[in-house]
Amino acid sequence: MTLPPTTFDLAPALVVLPGPRAAVADATGPQGLRAPDARDLFEQWPVLVAHAAMTARRLAVAVPARSNRVFDALELFAFVRPGRFTAPSAAGLAQAMGLAEPRGAEAQAVALREVCGLLLAELAAEPQPSREEALAVAETLARGGWPWGSAVLGALRSAPVGNMFRTSGLDVWARLPEWEGEAAPGEAGSKPVAPEAAAARLSELLARSGLDEARPAQADYATQAAFAFAPREREGEPRMMLAEAGTGIGKTLAYLAPASLWAEANGPSVWISTYTRALQRQIERESHAVYPDPKVRAKKAVVRKGRENYLCLLNFQEAVNAAQLGGGDLVGMALASRWARASRDGDMTGGDFPAWLPTLFSVSPAAQASPANLVDRRGECIHAGCQHYRTCFVEKAIRGSRRADIVIANHALVLTQAAFDGARAARGSKADGETTQLKRIVFDEGHHLFDAADSAFAAALSGAEAAELRRWIRGPEGRGRRGRGLEARLMEVLGDHEEAKEALIAATHAAAALPSEGWSGRIAPPNGEVNPLGAVEHFLVAVLEQLRARAAPSEVGMECAARPALDLVRETARSAAQALAKIEAPLVALARQLEDVLDAEAATLTTADRARIEGALRGLDRRARMTLPAWRSMLRAIDEDAEDDPDFVDWFDASFMFGRVVDAACRRHWVDPTEPLTNAVIAPAHGVLVTSATLADPTLEDPFALAEMRTGAARLPDRPKTLKLASPFDYANQARCFVVTDVGKDDPRQVAAAMRELFLAAGGGGLGLFTAIRRLKAVHEKIAAPLADKGIALYAQHVDGEVGSLVDIFRAEEDACLLGTDAVRDGVDVPGRSLRLLVFDRVPWPRPDILHKARRLRFGGKGYDDAVARGRIAQAFGRLIRRADDKGCFVMLDASSPTRLFSGLPEGVQLQRVGLVEAIEGVAGFLGN
Repeated sequence: MTLPPTTFDLAPALVVLPGPRAAVADATGPQGLRAPDARDLFEQWPVLVAHAAMTARRLAVAVPARSNRVFDALELFAFVRPGRFTAPSAAGLAQAMGLAEPRGAEAQAVALREVCGLLLAELAAEPQPSREEALAVAETLARGGWPWGSAVLGALRSAPVGNMFRTSGLDVWARLPEWEGEAAPGEAGSKPVAPEAAAARLSELLARSGLDEARPAQADYATQAAFAFAPREREGEPRMMLAEAGTGIGKTLAYLAPASLWAEANGPSVWISTYTRALQRQIERESHAVYPDPKVRAKKAVVRKGRENYLCLLNFQEAVNAAQLGGGDLVGMALASRWARASRDGDMTGGDFPAWLPTLFSVSPAAQASPANLVDRRGECIHAGCQHYRTCFVEKAIRGSRRADIVIANHALVLTQAAFDGARAARGSKADGETTQLKRIVFDEGHHLFDAADSAFAAALSGAEAAELRRWIRGPEGRGRRGRGLEARLMEVLGDHEEAKEALIAATHAAAALPSEGWSGRIAPPNGEVNPLGAVEHFLVAVLEQLRARAAPSEVGMECAARPALDLVRETARSAAQALAKIEAPLVALARQLEDVLDAEAATLTTADRARIEGALRGLDRRARMTLPAWRSMLRAIDEDAEDDPDFVDWFDASFMFGRVVDAACRRHWVDPTEPLTNAVIAPAHGVLVTSATLADPTLEDPFALAEMRTGAARLPDRPKTLKLASPFDYANQARCFVVTDVGKDDPRQVAAAMRELFLAAGGGGLGLFTAIRRLKAVHEKIAAPLADKGIALYAQHVDGEVGSLVDIFRAEEDACLLGTDAVRDGVDVPGRSLRLLVFDRVPWPRPDILHKARRLRFGGKGYDDAVARGRIAQAFGRLIRRADDKGCFVMLDASSPTRLFSGLPEGVQLQRVGLVEAIEGVAGFLGN
């Protein structure tokens, strides 16, 4: 369809690439600009940009506040195409609109104007969800001073408009569909999946995906994975399988084949758990082959996350009301309302919400239309007492997951949910209504299961955590803060239950001992004059004293063993434990009273009141029966100067930001978190499939021995079934691997020069991974301008903004380069030429902190260090070759790298130890530059 042209006169389009390298385009065409001229244009004249904040940072000027002078094309995109993806750059917008990638600043400036014209024309032709609703929001935006207001209104009024809205249009909660109640689905069955049926289902899925036939290894995977979907024979002994499938096998469809068959035959549901949000999205996309009909897929394949990921409509309503009265970002809230209306599931963290939207202009954090302000992070939900309960995104996700065939979740949710249910079961309580007993689980990215369990089954008493608990009990205490304390959430349903009210009031008073507003500045003020309030703040001050006495600070913080403790630490730990006990006792009493209400008034309680009480009990259980006892246990061990428990590690740490302490904590972790993992998740299940491209360790006599230990399989009576399938890619012809022998890894200038020349040799498409933020920033400072001179844009984590947006830009711009910390490797899924070179600044050894030292002692000393580093290198290498036509080079700038660390790379990869010049020539020659 040819879209009608817009008559709106666009401001000159300014594009500033890293370096900075700038260009401007108006109706007469493009021209390059010097940085000072670009700075003047940006600060003084009407201008069209893509990501105003990123543009400002590249020009070394302050991020602008909203004005009628700066037109950000990303805001226009968010209005016209809410819930649709774009990388937040001019090139990303062009590709989202179906244009070819514009190369260079001048071409991108021209494309930016074209993009905006196309968006306005599309809005004029087909506004979503209706012309009338879009017009109502646009009029609110225009009244709020949005620079795009007149252009958007003109586009919308270019065709006849029906009955006008009587509201601002921001009240999306009134137009969202409600969830419908259904009978419980009942217990899942135990019918097996035949291997040949799994193979046949895989063929069906491939045909629906437009593929001719399964690769032999993919078919083998599907048939053997049926093992995990057979009935278990004894309680506590699941059908467990460990499957390593090299990159390119197609393991997602291979396990979806038996999983979908099992769910169809037995009832809901198979849970597929991932470590990263990117893989959750990928699995949801691949489920289209299983359920081609979108309406069927919406019911059969559900993405499930924790409630802290979803838009809270009550929070949103309060924020919208505040913004309309001048107490918030009206433009941001209006654009967020457009997204909420179009969103598939209301997921603000990794779903279809544009993470860049709150970051485009200078808006105070408390006023932004951001997840931090709009999700239920603090457990303040009032459940059925909320006027939006029937349209709640969280409730829809929970109910959907109970009846779906396939639930696509994440390790954090699965494990914290299991820990909660395990604690309830130990007390004889029924399972939580928000959780589901998991019978069949697929853990994709299974190499991260150990780390996920480590986080889920740990305890931390920190200033931030304790302050959150105070807020959860007492509600917001600062001026202008939104939120609801326990009294506001519960007093109405307590009615005439005086004992429950007394317990609630006692807990509210006792919570005053927890850190209050401004606690960080009191325990670690810049001038050193501490002024702690309450027992917990006094304890944290003492913890900092011990840290300063015994630990050497690093760029991110410091840590030391908790015992033997200073006398001051022991004294304050005793007082803090007593203060926490005074909070715990009334909270437990309140929980018991609420349980009694549910029992005694079962015949008369309304559905809404029952849901509110059950929701409150869920929060009370987590805090009064799990968190507070764990904190008191740690404090008691410190007070008594007890012997170290061999199963746990206790330590103190402090977090730094900009060179100063921002928090202190007392932490407790399992040395081996697979013990609670097995007890809470693995053993109760009927079938568990743990899969990854990097599970096995080829240096071990039994390649799966370490994987069995790190997944909990070693704790089961029988060994798991194992499967190892090599990647089908021709690595000998598709990849090169170099260790550079003449670069000093501790000299930032040498590392920067090496990375610069390697990126140039590849013609861009390079990812540089660092093990320290300080070194990353130093290298970025030295090479951004030289690369820009050659037409290569360099983006950097901790410099250019939110990492997810940077990865999206890196994927969209084929010749861009990106610097990130080692953790970025898990979030990078960039097939094709956009990632053709991967450079490590040094071996990614595990950080030798207190916890790792305890695990190294338990799990094999130096060999354990090797295994962790070898796995990280293999995982990073796996990012490089994603398709049969990819080519890529892997470079390690650490001459001391042991050859044994590269034994986890795929067969066919030859390790070459060369000088930098040879590596540069090898990269240029292999990649054809």
